[in-house]
Amino acid sequence: MATQTEHETRSETSLSYPNKYKVYLLNDNYSSMDFVIDVLMTIFHKNYEEAEAIMLEVHKKERGICGIYTHEIAETKVTEVHKKAHESGFPLKAVMEEE
Repeated sequence: MATQTEHETRSETSLSYPNKYKVYLLNDNYSSMDFVIDVLMTIFHKNYEEAEAIMLEVHKKERGICGIYTHEIAETKVTEVHKKAHESGFPLKAVMEEE
């Protein structure tokens, strides 16, 4: 049987889940469709069909969601996109927004 102190301690403990962030790719008129698909497959681990669908969403709606992550992972994904784009000579940008 739990004592009064043990019961009070358990009821005061609460779990809070980390905030989640959506990562989006932004449309530009210079990054090739093939490059965007490659980014989605290598950085966001999408299969070809998923990557193509997201690429078309970016093209038609000016941005497309790539995934939902914790802050640190979302930040890393955005940085990886910018690094790969810079190294490849494309202006592709990614942003993160709190869910």
